[in-house]
Amino acid sequence: VPDGLPDSRRLRFWNATDACCDFGGRAVDDVAYVTAVIDDMSARYRVDPSRVYLVGHSNGGYMAYRMACDRADRIAGIASLAGANWKDTSRCRPSVSIPVVQIHGTKDDNVPYAGNVVTPTAKESVASFAASNGCGATPTDGPARDIERRLPGSETTVLRWQGCKGGAAELWTITDGAHIPTLTADFPAQVYGFLSAFSR
Repeated sequence: VPDGLPDSRRLRFWNATDACCDFGGRAVDDVAYVTAVIDDMSARYRVDPSRVYLVGHSNGGYMAYRMACDRADRIAGIASLAGANWKDTSRCRPSVSIPVVQIHGTKDDNVPYAGNVVTPTAKESVASFAASNGCGATPTDGPARDIERRLPGSETTVLRWQGCKGGAAELWTITDGAHIPTLTADFPAQVYGFLSAFSR
């Protein structure tokens, strides 16, 4: 929640980046829409404006990145599961530092972990934010995580960029993970644990 508009095939989409997913060329301003949703929810409920986080899967992950690029002033962090940033990082200019965690399976057949001609690699998506957040250039290993129920043990490796002047940047790699993982029951708590450490 929320969801994008239906396309000509009645499949919902977000107009996030050139790679994904306004394939019908409708040019919907989804940055304005998501910003308006934040405004509406803030007017209706007791929302702490310094703790608005976005989490998205696939096209929703692309949209979370788009918001981090265009409206970092309105959100305190994002988590992208099997999404990606702009391939051309000059199109992503966050106005302030923002925490980003990318979660991605190495066997994702829809949004390739290794990227392609229009989509950056999972590591590149995060690295661009590590740079804008003033982090060190070389990430270090963090404790492994168990977030995919169908894979044994702690299958997810963690890379953390250190020394960030603001925000944070992490890549959680689900070894042998698919585009739609079977997530553990505590996956939401793990993601919230990352995001909730930060406020605007």
